Parts: sequence; C-alpha cells; structure tokens
Amino acid sequence: MEEKKAFRVGLVQIPVVLGDRKKNMETVEEWMKRYYTPGELTTALVLPELWDTGYALDSVEKLADGEAAETTEFLSGLAKRYGCWFTGGSVMAKSGGKYYNRALIVNPHGELVTFYDKVHLVPFITVEDGVFDHGEKPCLFDMDGIKCGSIICYDIRFPEWIRIYALRGAEALFICSQWTRARMDLYRTMIRAHAIENMFYTVAVNNCDYSGDIDFGGGSFVSSPTGDVLTECSGTLDGKFSEIDVTNINQNRQFLKVFEKRLPHLYHDIIK
Repeated sequence: MEEKKAFRVGLVQIPVVLGDRKKNMETVEEWMKRYYTPGELTTALVLPELWDTGYALDSVEKLADGEAAETTEFLSGLAKRYGCWFTGGSVMAKSGGKYYNRALIVNPHGELVTFYDKVHLVPFITVEDGVFDHGEKPCLFDMDGIKCGSIICYDIRFPEWIRIYALRGAEALFICSQWTRARMDLYRTMIRAHAIENMFYTVAVNNCDYSGDIDFGGGSFVSSPTGDVLTECSGTLDGKFSEIDVTNINQNRQFLKVFEKRLPHLYHDIIK
C-alpha cells in the first residue's frame, strides 16, 4: 500500500490596497492572527497576485522591491514564526534594471526556495505587458516530498504552459490572481478544467473587493483532480484551509494514460 502523501493548504484571501505595501503587509499579519491555526500536516499558504502593491503600474519605479528583498524578508519572518510554507502570491519586483511580477516560494525555515516570474503578461485592463518583463521558465519545487508548481493569473489562459507542469510531475499547482468579479465563472471553469485534464490539485487565491477602481471577485478555491471544489472563500476578506491528499495521483495517471497516449508529432501547430 502506497504511503499517504498529504498537506494542508491555506487560502489567504485579502483585499489588496493599491500602492501601499506597508498596509498590505499589516493585512497579511492580521490574517495570520485571525485565521491561522497550527496543524500536523505540512501547511502551504497562498496569497493573491501582487499582494504587496496591487496593479499600481504607474508607480512601478517607486514601488518595485529590489530583488524582492523586503517582501522576501517579510514572508520569511512569518514562515519561521508560524512554521509554514508560502507557495504562491506575487510581488512587484525589480531585478537587473527590469520589473517583474514575481511569485515567491518560502519554506518554514524562512528560506527562499525559488521564485517565478510571470510568463504571460496581460495586454488589457492593466496592460502589464508594457511595464513588466516576462519570465522564461516554469516554477517547480519539492515541498516535503510533494511535487508542486506555481503560476500567476493570466497564465491560466495558456493550457500548453500548464501541461508542462503536469509532464514534469506536478501534483499540486498554486495559482495567485487578480481576477475581476464580473469574470468569476470563467476563472472557476478554467482552473477546474486544468485540474481535470492534468490530474492534479489546483489551489487558486484571488484578490477581493476594490483595488483602485477595479472590483476583484475573491472566490478563492481548491479543486481536486476530478474537478470537485474542496473548499472556497466568499467574495470578500476570508480564509479557508483544506487537506490535500496526493497519494494516488500518479497511480491514476498511469491508469488513464493521458500523458502516455499523447501524440506530440501531431501537435506542431501549438508551438508556431
């Protein structure tokens, strides 16, 4: 019998104040005091996209965090204090004279394990593709024996990118986002579909309420590999926890053979 592989995830759904890193850090600290409870399982917390500044793109030169040093230090302190991982949630970072929408992966020792620079940048509403540079590689990491990945918001519209994570063994995919309230049906449908087609868990944490003049939908949730919603948040400030058992993922993949039976030689059009 295969040994159980499980962890606990926490959905840190907070309203992001536009352009105010100090206030947003205070909100994260308040969330931890209000919602966090210790558990026996490895615990992974996920924050919204650009939780530190929101899409304050007109102030990027002023706000961008050099090498994400300030935000990394902040999350490292919380990780050590509470004994948890931070496995998603991006910040406005500056590196090598360029700006990035960067997700940070921090372990319970307060160590920055890896990071992810958003690959697919939004060309509408926020027009971040005119401000940020895009990343070039997926973000995969080992969390106490569980293979995990992290992506950001607009990435969910690119199934070929997400399939790369599955092909590299991801058992859980963490998604941070700033998705508008008017489009929440699309958000939930796409993320559940990715869970089903890739046979892994998806954990999506969204901004909520107004950030500037844009209303974000909250509704953070966890989907199983069969598309079942295991837990979900309301449309405003909220926090939920859920246990995720990845024990049988590889066994189920081997049974259905959805990766083994691919015919890559017929898929040339997707890389044009």
